Amino acid sequence: MDVNDLKGLFAEVTKRMTTALEHVRHELGGVRTGRASVTILDSVHVMAYGTKMPLNQLAGLSVPEPALIVAQPFDPSLLAAIEKAIRASDLGLNPANDGKVVRIPIPSLTEERRKELSRHVHKLTEEGRNSIRQVRRDANERLKKLLKDSKISEDDEKKGLDEVQRITDNHIRLVDDLQKKKDADLLGK
Repeated sequence: MDVNDLKGLFAEVTKRMTTALEHVRHELGGVRTGRASVTILDSVHVMAYGTKMPLNQLAGLSVPEPALIVAQPFDPSLLAAIEKAIRASDLGLNPANDGKVVRIPIPSLTEERRKELSRHVHKLTEEGRNSIRQVRRDANERLKKLLKDSKISEDDEKKGLDEVQRITDNHIRLVDDLQKKKDADLLGK
């Protein structure tokens, strides 16, 4: 095995770890911090046209004020369905419609709810770290197998393990940074 194959392995490791990092970033975007953000509605699906559809495909979402989201349906006949779907979601939101748009006030978070959300953030980031560690385990096993099959030297294996660890540490640090930033938003630290 030559150096290009190792570079390919490192590229694959980086790609898989970056995918895990992006997943964590997306999941954390759905955790509300008391400020209005249309991403908190990503999980809301509305029963429309005989199927469940994501809210953002049925309505224009905007944030006119820090504590308010407005959903303007492309089809006004879906107002009630959109309102019902938001109310049924586990987001704890209480939307109201005025016949044209659905207004979704974002209530401020209680201290207890902030701590609960912080625990949820920690759980999501730990899952992300575990995904990254699993990629590292897979890569290390492949390197050990390459050494066993005499396709790389012991020096190459050592360099490979060090490089995989360096990539892992970098991605774990990025997940930690995401967690700290979200905690700061939640707990006001």
